[in-house]
Amino acid sequence: MDARPIGMFDSGVGGLSIFSEVKKSLPRENFIFLADQANVPYGGKTKNQLKKLTQNITDFLLRYDIKLLVVACNTASCYTIDYLREKFPIPVIGVVPAVKPAASLTRSGRITVMSTPATAKSPYLKNLIKKVAPNAKILKLGCPGLEEAVESQKKDEISRLLSEYVSKVKNFGTDVIVLGCTHYPFLKKDIAEIVGENVNILDSGKAIASRVCIILEKNKMLSPKKLADLFFTTGNPDQFSKVASTLLKYKIDSQKAQL
Repeated sequence: MDARPIGMFDSGVGGLSIFSEVKKSLPRENFIFLADQANVPYGGKTKNQLKKLTQNITDFLLRYDIKLLVVACNTASCYTIDYLREKFPIPVIGVVPAVKPAASLTRSGRITVMSTPATAKSPYLKNLIKKVAPNAKILKLGCPGLEEAVESQKKDEISRLLSEYVSKVKNFGTDVIVLGCTHYPFLKKDIAEIVGENVNILDSGKAIASRVCIILEKNKMLSPKKLADLFFTTGNPDQFSKVASTLLKYKIDSQKAQL
């Protein structure tokens, strides 16, 4: 039994979609979540910039003696997951687009991966598609501005961008959409209303929760008791707390992180 917390981070509030799924599956676990809002969005960062940012964040979380790290950001996972696993002596779980289950689910053979521009053009995603969905026709749809719109909860901007991007999805003839950014699951209902009930929409939340469960059970690291979760941001704690409380539907109080 191990009451040490699980560390989790994202460029912003998107990683809370992963946090929510893991917490649902493991209600006795303790969490420390960090939103690197001083550097959001990650979609425009270089690989070296992302390596430096994620290393600093992991160092910060390790001060709280985390037992496992979840990189709750597709862009950071695609570009830095191997680096973090080599550098740090704890289990590191990354979030990558759910292309494999999408390949099993599609009937038309046409899949859309909605993500940040950086994830869309990453070698990781290219290799993942080649490995698990070589026969599918896949639209890698980078969505500039959508991550930031979710971050700031600009409803009009979200609606405008979704209308623009999802029209491309419909024109492509997709029957499975993969949400390849952890901000996008918060838009699942809005996307579903546009594409209709014949299109499946997948995200990675439940798969990550399952992976965390397996690792904790295998290493006998399940928590015996629930303590308080901690939330940090490199940005404005009041703003993060307000948006996080809206997204999670319960009150969140965050602190300022000095990396």
